Amino acid sequence: MATLADIGVSALINIVGAITFLLAFALLRIQPVNDRVYFPKWYLSGKRTSPRRGSGNFVGKFVNLNCWTYFTFLNWMPQAMRMTEAEIINHAGLDSAAFLRIYILGLKIFVPMTVLALLILIPVNVSSGTLFFLKKELVLSDIDRLSISNVRPKSIRFFYHIGLEYLFTFWTCFMLYKEYNYVASMRLKFLASQRRRAEQFTVVVRNIPYVSGRSISDTVDQYFKKNHPNEYLCHQAVYNANKFARLVRQRDRIQNWLDYYQLKYERHPNKKPTTKTGCLGLCGKRVDAIEYYKQQIKSFDKRMALEQEKILKDSKALLPVAFVSFSSRWGAAVCAQTTQSKNPTLWLTNWAPEPRDIYWRNLAIPFVSLSIRKLVISLSVFALVFFYMIPIAFVQSLANLEGLERVAPFLRPVIELKFIKSFLQGFLPGLALKIFLYILPAVLMIMSKIEGHIALSTLERRTAAKYYYFMLVNVFLGSIVTGTAFQQLHAFLHQSPTQIPRNIGETIPSKATFFITYIMVDGWAAVAAEILRLKPLVIFHLKNMFLVKTERDREKATNPGSVDFPETLPSLQLYFLLGIVYAVVTPILLPFILVFFAFAYLIYRHQIINVYNQQYESAAAFWPHVHSRIIASLLISQLLLMGLLSTKKAAQSTPFLVVLPILTLSFHKYCKYRFEPAFRKYPLEEAMEKDELDKTTEPDINLKSYLADAYLHPIFRSFEEQHESVEVRVDKHQTHIAAPITSELSSPTPPHNVSSPSPPHNVHHIPSQYAYYQSSPPQYSYNSNSPPHYTYHNEEPQPHYTYHNEDPPPHYGSHYGYHNEEL
Repeated sequence: MATLADIGVSALINIVGAITFLLAFALLRIQPVNDRVYFPKWYLSGKRTSPRRGSGNFVGKFVNLNCWTYFTFLNWMPQAMRMTEAEIINHAGLDSAAFLRIYILGLKIFVPMTVLALLILIPVNVSSGTLFFLKKELVLSDIDRLSISNVRPKSIRFFYHIGLEYLFTFWTCFMLYKEYNYVASMRLKFLASQRRRAEQFTVVVRNIPYVSGRSISDTVDQYFKKNHPNEYLCHQAVYNANKFARLVRQRDRIQNWLDYYQLKYERHPNKKPTTKTGCLGLCGKRVDAIEYYKQQIKSFDKRMALEQEKILKDSKALLPVAFVSFSSRWGAAVCAQTTQSKNPTLWLTNWAPEPRDIYWRNLAIPFVSLSIRKLVISLSVFALVFFYMIPIAFVQSLANLEGLERVAPFLRPVIELKFIKSFLQGFLPGLALKIFLYILPAVLMIMSKIEGHIALSTLERRTAAKYYYFMLVNVFLGSIVTGTAFQQLHAFLHQSPTQIPRNIGETIPSKATFFITYIMVDGWAAVAAEILRLKPLVIFHLKNMFLVKTERDREKATNPGSVDFPETLPSLQLYFLLGIVYAVVTPILLPFILVFFAFAYLIYRHQIINVYNQQYESAAAFWPHVHSRIIASLLISQLLLMGLLSTKKAAQSTPFLVVLPILTLSFHKYCKYRFEPAFRKYPLEEAMEKDELDKTTEPDINLKSYLADAYLHPIFRSFEEQHESVEVRVDKHQTHIAAPITSELSSPTPPHNVSSPSPPHNVHHIPSQYAYYQSSPPQYSYNSNSPPHYTYHNEEPQPHYTYHNEDPPPHYGSHYGYHNEEL
């Protein structure tokens, strides 16, 4: 069993590691050659340019030559705290701001709990001393004597633990209520700040029935004209076009080579670049590179045009899915939130995700397949959880080497070496478990995709749910069960059966030593490694050295990433669980939890401001899951404490805990009724108010043109942007893009009369004021006091947010000045 000295060794290793990562980051971030790695969000928004361009010195393009910045390299910490919450919402979106609120919630809950637990429970536990008489029977540690295990059976002191359990539960529920209310208000204000977005008017319709003699597009058009005659505006059908997607990717690579050779020719006009036509340009006839790739692009354009025509004429390419748009938010809300057919398996409607949030591959999955997929994945997740119990059981055995020596005495000479013993007990268990868990999120994300969810935000929330269940069963419950069983194996075999329940109850708190090491590895050192961005740094420089040929390549090589919700949310919920469960059992764990929440809040605040670029905006749709899992942590802690006290023969005090789970569930039910509708439904009253406001402020808006290609697949958006104009066919039913609208598996496409091309005289251009670019998120102007004005900029090709009162982070141009007044 790990002693306080072993915990000290682990703490020292992780603190040194964290400080090393922070110092490396502070030095690397001020080097011009790394500027795109540590400030990618500002490059994407167009508010930052490379400092290497302004330096005439060759060395200065790679190394910061301003000595003063090396004395102020830690000022990133106060800078990360300067931006207000409203500015973070404007800059990064509500999802990022709500994510940071989870860390604030953790600090609000655990700071008072830590103070009370250390001042009250530690003296109560230490002064009992019951484990002194059991040290020959059980494997104990110094930390056990600070836990509830050290309190004598039938002791009146258990009322301290029960009283604090009540107090901690009420305090946690109070803070959960305040935060739920606050985040729900933030969400409503955020949605109110939005003026016009395509998803406000659009519903995704799945499982459209096949009608003989009609295309899917005609069926959708007639159905909604009949059932929504006053509000239905237009729709976009979905096509299956895998081959077209491959052609787009191939053409993009050829275009990149053309850009490279044209740039090379501009720099050296006296020498025309050449290439070989064979495999990878290594063999074959040598030809003019620019002319060769121009001909290749023309050839691909012809092939893509033929493929487009083939798709449009093939009725089998149409999928039973459509994006249906309405003339008002009210009409869309009515359709999205009601049942459309007598058969509840047909005409399934739901709010369409925002264009950036769509996972296009899953649009083609039929309803029957969805049910089968979910069943198969549920069974697979269960099997995965069971399979992972084997390595986790082995990892837990390392946390108690004394018990391991009894089972495998031949390992004793090696284990008894002082440094190896401290390393194995204080550091290795947490590190090994972290490695096991590293590949798990990717596996669970694949499972969620197989389930058939069509929104990236939903995929990430479902993956986070699977990961949470896994960590609850394996990391928490599995660690306690397997660790306790192995730890007490020798004692169990040499005692009467009546003593086993008592020993289990007394040794469960001892697993706090393992969780303390896990918190230090995962919550301290790993979070510090997050800000260093070592992997993106290495990948960027490798790509820059071997693959980057043009400025567009360099932009693609800069991968800002985003908040990894599938992994970070379950990890956060595990820390809440550990803190709440061990608050009255082994309160010495709470300071380690506090350090994690404070440190991680600082790190992720910096990353959200300077690095992460979210793929989508769900307006904090994940918060109900956060709330529910903290409630689950409360229930688990109450049930475990009841079981623990029952082994302590505290029959008089244990019944006082029975009412606590009932009160907790009642509170959860009230919060679910009070706040969750704000995250699930869109009020018709608010929809009508916003529609009336639009009629007053913009009475002449052509909404049909605005929504015509709102859900155009990204690969076709990038393809069309290479042409000077986008052609739109107009018929009596709606306006739609003439170019194919496809994806690797599916993508939206013109809804009506796609099989028969329109006459040439019906070709028009989309008015620029109504163009909707899927790749550009909206600008938010959020004010916490009053609903701000929402501005939609359709001319921005990259994500762009309104940002008030603060300047971009400091440049290190020719002088590399680091100004304190700048962010």
